[in-house]
Amino acid sequence: MEIVIISLVALAASLLTLFSGFGLGTLLMPVVALFFPLEVAIGMTAIVHLANNLFKVSILGKHAVKDILLKFGVPAIMAAFVGAWVLDLLAQSEQPVNYVLMGHALQTSWLKIIVGALILLFVLLEFSKTFAAIKLGPNFLPLGGTISGFFGGLSGHQGAFRSMFLLKAGLNKEQFIATGVMVAVMVDVARLTIYGKDLADHNQAIDWSLVMVASLAAFLGAYIGKKVLQKITIKTVHILVSLLLMVVAVGLMTGLV
Repeated sequence: MEIVIISLVALAASLLTLFSGFGLGTLLMPVVALFFPLEVAIGMTAIVHLANNLFKVSILGKHAVKDILLKFGVPAIMAAFVGAWVLDLLAQSEQPVNYVLMGHALQTSWLKIIVGALILLFVLLEFSKTFAAIKLGPNFLPLGGTISGFFGGLSGHQGAFRSMFLLKAGLNKEQFIATGVMVAVMVDVARLTIYGKDLADHNQAIDWSLVMVASLAAFLGAYIGKKVLQKITIKTVHILVSLLLMVVAVGLMTGLV
């Protein structure tokens, strides 16, 4: 049953994330955690996430803009190491935020509340015509990469911040998706060098057959998404990204994701 459920979620999430540039880990990890301990679920999701990004690079990588990869991706990698280090410090002291909603006990953290609030703020600004018309020049790319990479290492939500900046970089839909995927791979590799010890420690508990099936399902989702991509516009991608950002932001702040 877990293979069927996790694979279907991986397929659907991969299809959506091809357009948005984020969300596979956010959607998949809570589902995997229903069947495995949290630390094992995080490791399995990280592997599927990286494998899926590598597959997307193979089918779309040629559209990536090299200049943006250097100015955005390199600062993102460096900041990811810093974010992962800060996460380790916070993990030793952070207290959960518990509350009751409609009779259900829920839990979140101040880190998730802050990240969610920042994402929501950017999305709301995006609906402002003045803000939406702003194009970020090359000088803003290192800043965007730093913010994206830092939160990638800190909370794993680098894709949301990355998409915010790349949407304003003047890219067409293929360039936006391909460049974002390439940066995601760079940050994933950086993160896994930090998280590698945890993966090694829980190697025996990881269901590798499930990881393989989920990865194949994610590949199929990305392939279907590539076919759909030819029929939509960059404006459609923009709207979809904004809507998914709002869902992720609210989910983080409430502790649902």
